[in-house]
Amino acid sequence: MATTKKKLIIAGALTLALAGSGATALAAGASSSGDSEQPITGASLTRASEVALDAMGGGRVTDTEVGDEDSYYEVEVTADDGTQVDVQLDRDFNVVSSLPDHEGPDTDDEG
Repeated sequence: MATTKKKLIIAGALTLALAGSGATALAAGASSSGDSEQPITGASLTRASEVALDAMGGGRVTDTEVGDEDSYYEVEVTADDGTQVDVQLDRDFNVVSSLPDHEGPDTDDEG
C-alpha cells in the first residue's frame, strides 16, 4: 500500500514538472515567434499604472507592455471620451513620452 502511494506521489510530481517545462517552452516559443509583447505584472503594474494615470489626469489602463520598442514600459490609458494614449515609461517609472494611440482593428504597428 505504501509503495503504491509513493508511486502516485512520484508520478504526480513528474507530471507537474513536465507541465511546468512545457509552459516554459510555450512561453519561449511565443517570444521567438515575434510576439514579444508581455504585459506588466505585479508591483510594477501597480506603479506603472499610477504614474501613467497621474500623467494623463485620469482615465483607465486598458493595456500594458514590458520591453516596448519605444520605452521600457508602455501603459495604454483610455480617457473618458474614448481617446487612447500610450504613456511610455523608463525602468524607474519616469514618463518619457505620451503619444496618441492610432492603432485600431484595421491597422497595425507599421501604419
